[in-house]
Amino acid sequence: MNRLHTGFIGTGRIARALIAGLAAKENMRLYGFDTLPAAIESITAAYPVEACSSVETLAGKAGVIVLSVKPYQIEGVLAGLKPFLTDRHLLLSVAAGISSEFISRHTGNKVKVIRVMPNTPAFAGEGMTALCRGTAATDGDIVLAEELFRAIGRTVVLDDERLMDAATAVSGSGPAYMFHIIASLAEGGVQWGLSREDALLLSAQTMLGAAKMVLSGSKSPEELISDVTTPGGTTEAGLKVMQERNIREILVDTVAAAATRSRELMK
Repeated sequence: MNRLHTGFIGTGRIARALIAGLAAKENMRLYGFDTLPAAIESITAAYPVEACSSVETLAGKAGVIVLSVKPYQIEGVLAGLKPFLTDRHLLLSVAAGISSEFISRHTGNKVKVIRVMPNTPAFAGEGMTALCRGTAATDGDIVLAEELFRAIGRTVVLDDERLMDAATAVSGSGPAYMFHIIASLAEGGVQWGLSREDALLLSAQTMLGAAKMVLSGSKSPEELISDVTTPGGTTEAGLKVMQERNIREILVDTVAAAATRSRELMK
């Protein structure tokens, strides 16, 4: 990839995580604009980011623009950005619930758009990012977007933008579900005498290790469950409770509720 000029409108938490990952790449030139002076001062102090005084200045410098603002701010940002966009620009939007069609419509359909749904483990370099391109974006654009977001973890490209609701429910909201499970397992350990510190370490590291085993792709989750379960043993006793309480159905319903809400919020 040639030297890439990438600008960020909004320099909040997700932008900061991506900037931290991209800053290590030699072929990157980074720019930032934020309406909050303290935010832009903080990001330029920590990373090699050139502050821009306006979206006009940023659009003039960056061919790739990451829209890292709150969903309620997006329409105003697009209105201010629209006069300075050309067909050379690629917009990457991390604003939840904002469709590529909405962005295209508010920029005069003259720029390429890719919707992006990262998640909070990006702050630990272990993010999961779902991407889906708008109608004008090319195969090359999606390859470029994937390369950028691999700086903070893994990526998956969705063929149908309607699947972003499911991705939002599984990986966007998913960290909160995982934190809930970690805390619950740890609480069980505390009730059986462990210190809270030890219980959290045991729970969190166990989830991390289990996730890595799944990601290795050598065995399915069902096969891995079988490997750790001895007939009449401790794991089987615990799984029996999960089956009786129908934990699988609860988690499936959890994803369905989040995906439904994501679709309701869509613009």
